[in-house]
Amino acid sequence: MPEFIDAHGVAIVYDVHPAITAPRAVVQLLHGVGEHAGRYGTVIAQLTAHGYTVYADDHRGHGRTGIRQHGDPTRLGRLGRGGMPATVAALTQFTELIRAENPDLPLVLLGHSWGSFLAQILVNDDPEEYDAVVLTGTALRWPGSLNAGALNAPWKGPDATGREWLSSDPAVGAAFGEDPLTTDRPLLALFGPIDAARLFGRPARGLRDRRTADLPVLIMVGREDTVGGAASAHRLARAYRDRSGLDDITTLIYPGARHEVFNEVQQADVRADLLAWLEKRFPFRA
Repeated sequence: MPEFIDAHGVAIVYDVHPAITAPRAVVQLLHGVGEHAGRYGTVIAQLTAHGYTVYADDHRGHGRTGIRQHGDPTRLGRLGRGGMPATVAALTQFTELIRAENPDLPLVLLGHSWGSFLAQILVNDDPEEYDAVVLTGTALRWPGSLNAGALNAPWKGPDATGREWLSSDPAVGAAFGEDPLTTDRPLLALFGPIDAARLFGRPARGLRDRRTADLPVLIMVGREDTVGGAASAHRLARAYRDRSGLDDITTLIYPGARHEVFNEVQQADVRADLLAWLEKRFPFRA
């Protein structure tokens, strides 16, 4: 397993999935809280089959990185020394590594859930570094638009597993619970109040002015996603238009879908929409 060492000495484990066809772009994939990059095998396979090389790390405290960092599976999800700022810095370091290894290819930042919030932060910090952004299971990172509370409340009941909010497919929640590299502990319990509060923010003003070209943004959420849902996704899109000055913004809302749109019953449609959106912006190159 390839790895790099962050500024605090933590070994960040990652995978490289080469494009099967001639590469047209690179995708940097950012997973959500309490999970790991290994849960994205199906969408990674689709991307590589259509000409995208995918780099996917297990973030600080998570997955294989977390096991090596803590040596204790009960501590999975805890970010460790440096907390959220160190996590963001490690992802910036990962971006630099990807750019150095693929200097002639565009870079797409794809983040899900917490990964989508990290992606928003990375873009605010350095919008020129990325050529497109895809945000799934995302929300406007602002009080009233981002729900960090009882995410399973709509499905609460005597037979509830607590994971119904992930997907309308019960097998997804069951697989999450059986995965030794995942944790059900809520974000606030894992990160603590200070690092959890660091997730709040909005798209930066004038992002377009800091770039040589527009930054395409694709937002994909389930209508029943309790993290943010349709209303929050539309607020996020407006913020990128009105605050950041970006023009190429696409918002796709999936009726009946919950948080993990890549693991929903209509996941084939979600992947097809992603590939079609990317195709228009990154056609095959001779």
